[in-house]
Amino acid sequence: MQRTGVRVNGAGHVNENGKARVALVHDWLPVYAGAERVLEQMLHLFPDADLFSLIEFLPPDQRTFLQGRPVRTSFIQQLPFARRAYRYYLPLAPLAIEQFDLRDYEVVISSSYVVAKGVLTTADQLHISYVHSPIRYAWDLYFQYLEQGGLTRGVRSWLARLILHYLRLYDATTASRPDVLVANSHHVARRIWKTYRRRAHVIYPPVDTDAFTPTAEKEDFYVTVSRLVPYKRVDLIVQAFARMPQRRLMVIGDGPEMDQIARMAPPNVELLGYQPFEVMRSYLQRARAFVFAAEEDFGIVPVEAMACGTPVIAYGRGGVRETVIEGETGLFFYEQTPQALIAAIERFEALEQSLSFERIRLQAEQFSVARFQRAFGRLVERAYQKFLKKKRGHQVDSGVTI
Repeated sequence: MQRTGVRVNGAGHVNENGKARVALVHDWLPVYAGAERVLEQMLHLFPDADLFSLIEFLPPDQRTFLQGRPVRTSFIQQLPFARRAYRYYLPLAPLAIEQFDLRDYEVVISSSYVVAKGVLTTADQLHISYVHSPIRYAWDLYFQYLEQGGLTRGVRSWLARLILHYLRLYDATTASRPDVLVANSHHVARRIWKTYRRRAHVIYPPVDTDAFTPTAEKEDFYVTVSRLVPYKRVDLIVQAFARMPQRRLMVIGDGPEMDQIARMAPPNVELLGYQPFEVMRSYLQRARAFVFAAEEDFGIVPVEAMACGTPVIAYGRGGVRETVIEGETGLFFYEQTPQALIAAIERFEALEQSLSFERIRLQAEQFSVARFQRAFGRLVERAYQKFLKKKRGHQVDSGVTI
């Protein structure tokens, strides 16, 4: 690439004006999860970029994806009990993200699902924001969040409503700050338009399909892999299998709902808790099907299951509609009820023999790491070249069109 271009996978940390090339801004770094997989590939694409995050409390065994990169954190990092209770400091997140001084960077790339897109930049900087989602618990999950948190009445309820109202205002207002918006699925792009009235390019998150080996040899059990939190609806899956004692279910994952789900689990449902990657992969490879009951923005684990040649039985809303092909790589159920899931499993077993594990694997490869790197690297370079052209010509525009 030219000296004046953004160096993707290259050297060149400082431009001719003495400004650092790229700053990467991420919301939180408490664990390595889906959004962090996207950040990981951004770090590969821009190895000289500086990294900013509100907090960084990653367990030692999950820090390798940072590639030894130091993380510049906000004042929330130093607040009392922040490691365990950082979420309680959410009302401070908009203020904290705006304290990052990014004036020395020509390009700012934010990885945002809370407030990262709200960083302050100038007219002489290009800001590209990869939006995993508008703040879900402030918008489409608002009433569900209040109900499941026991916040439907009382003083705590009104305090929560006030905070979420404030977050909605902040989220909508800061949607104008990035020059370019990127969504992780068409599902999220539609929500971005509904919420922000802005168009977003769609680049699917990277899935490490090379880490999974497909197999045609399946065993007589179903599997789900998930954090045990309310919106994942693992409780629904367990309730469905409680009515099908002849079928086995393996549940991999941990979270605040573990005790509740353990109490309702029948003998044919085995709760395995958190498992290392190799164990999780083995279950995905050997299962008859992967069961998924959440409405996700994208859904990485269903794609990982398909990379193992394992079909997916999923709730038919959200990003999974863009990754699973009905009747070829899995099938959907359209109500979040045990009855609907049971009917879907029965339909699956009727067509199970007609499904090809090679075809299922081929579909998963459409969402590989290499595809993400090509697409995102190309988008950043094109946006940067157009940004430079407008900057040199002193054109006034509401954004960078690419």
